[in-house]
Amino acid sequence: MSSPATGRPAGAATAQSLLHDVFGFPAFRGAQQEIVDHMTAGGDALVLMPTGGGKSLCYQIPALLRSGCGIVISPLIALMQDQVDALRQNGVKAAYLNSTVEWDEVQQIEASARDGTLKLLYIAPERLANERTLALLQHVEQAEGLALFAIDEAHCVSQWGHDFRPEYLQLSVLHERFPQVPRIALTATADEATRSEIIQRLGLDTARVFISSFDRPNIRYTVTEKDNPRQQLLGFLRNHRNEAGIVYCLSRKKVEETAAWLCTQGYTALPYHAGLSNELRAHHQRRFQREEGIVMVATIAFGMGIDKPDVRFVAHLDLPKSLEAYYQETGRAGRDGDPAEAWMAYGLQDVAMQSGRIDESMAPLEQKRLEAQKLNALLGYCETAKCRRMVLLDYFGEHSQPCGNCDVCLNPPQCFDGTVVAQKALSAALRTGQRFGVSHLVDLLLGKTTEKIGQYGHDRLPTFGIGKELDERAWRGVFRQLVASGLLRVDLAEHGAIKVMETAKPVLKGEQLVELRRPSARVSVRSKGSSSAPASDLGAEAAAIYDLLRQWRLDTARIQGVPAYVILHDKTLRELALSRPGSHDELLDVVGLGEAKAERYGTDILRLVA
Repeated sequence: MSSPATGRPAGAATAQSLLHDVFGFPAFRGAQQEIVDHMTAGGDALVLMPTGGGKSLCYQIPALLRSGCGIVISPLIALMQDQVDALRQNGVKAAYLNSTVEWDEVQQIEASARDGTLKLLYIAPERLANERTLALLQHVEQAEGLALFAIDEAHCVSQWGHDFRPEYLQLSVLHERFPQVPRIALTATADEATRSEIIQRLGLDTARVFISSFDRPNIRYTVTEKDNPRQQLLGFLRNHRNEAGIVYCLSRKKVEETAAWLCTQGYTALPYHAGLSNELRAHHQRRFQREEGIVMVATIAFGMGIDKPDVRFVAHLDLPKSLEAYYQETGRAGRDGDPAEAWMAYGLQDVAMQSGRIDESMAPLEQKRLEAQKLNALLGYCETAKCRRMVLLDYFGEHSQPCGNCDVCLNPPQCFDGTVVAQKALSAALRTGQRFGVSHLVDLLLGKTTEKIGQYGHDRLPTFGIGKELDERAWRGVFRQLVASGLLRVDLAEHGAIKVMETAKPVLKGEQLVELRRPSARVSVRSKGSSSAPASDLGAEAAAIYDLLRQWRLDTARIQGVPAYVILHDKTLRELALSRPGSHDELLDVVGLGEAKAERYGTDILRLVA
């Protein structure tokens, strides 16, 4: 009997041979080999691996090595389609079942699963509530066997997580109905509490846990205080002309307005949020996946499971909900391992909005406390004087050293004893009755006689004009840092009024020192090797071949109706342009070119590189 993936005798296939012959990779990375061996032997696993780390191979190869069909639970229609397209390009017999599949095709796919034709079947989680789907799986197990269950984006099971999907709660049915079938749950981000919840809710108590490094060294992290955010965004995007990226905003209205404004600035920008029709969202996502240089302006409704490898930047115009959410959202950049940027602008209004969201929610008190702790951790990251990557990785329990590739490392801030400055800020809030926002308090400290200050008689307070040693921008930074350190709170219910916390008492009494960061110089830092021309590091001859290959890939993808990267990744095109293989055997030495792709596209490629 031959393998559906390779055409070889089934017994001859090994994990290493499948990795090279089917997927075109010379060696496993990190813990992939260990996970593959564990799953192939029938063990359960929880895998935490960063985006771009190669999670899918951890279940795809065991599914090909084990008898029967592997079932993959995936929450996103677009991701299913892209992964199945990519598997088919590699010669693997795969299919998906979701709401977009017509009834006739559903019946054909189910028949293929029953007769053992399929090696991988992707299923939307909500279908597992359907007895028909469970009956199909029962039939497959009794006939050809179920190779494994892979639960992708497993953090969606966490009810306190930022991507909770109620339908994920029912996935325990897999173990209840099919206790002998090995399961692997995978996610790119989960703190310790979320990991425990995944294990508990999916019944993975005996599963082996694999935690890879959370570090994404190719991503440069930058955080800046908001000051005319549109112009700040425009300045950042000038470094990324003709590159694909995502701009996250908090509200649907801001998404629409920002996308429209970017279009007037010469960018191809598309809006994406839950308020758009399903058809328009799907259309915009297809364009982002299949065209080059698209900027997607979106709420967090967009992004989970995005398989596009060449996203060169992720920008946040508003504060995310937590460091966990921030890590996941920024992780959509640079999946191909090439330089990428994560840029964020934030201000105290963002803090007020997120705090208000927590306060006004109907969640239990314990959940509110947890979300407040997560927000505080995010504020600490924004205001840190340490390497941002160290703070980010420390949140996930991973020790690291300064990275040299974040704004703090590249432009180290100066710190000073800010105890007296902090006391002035705290006193200003207290003496005005804790009823005013930052703008009013800064004017008070600077001694500005505004109409409101005169109206309330605040020009006669002892704190009036005592802060002239700092300018307005520096004072705003002080207030942000005091909020981040838990000495102040922004109350959205009182229009952003600054409240003094109980923890501030020792500071006011001079019993506790406060270290503050001076405002950093406004500099624009460029990612290492980042360029709007992907072939800029190639010589003139190789660059010309690379351009020919890209055009061929784009034309081929359009004919087949798939994203260009499903045909071949940019890295593979660059290697082809540099090595210029002269035969079919030499093609198989190029990373990303397995046997099926070499057979299908070899003649065209060899002609273009000759």
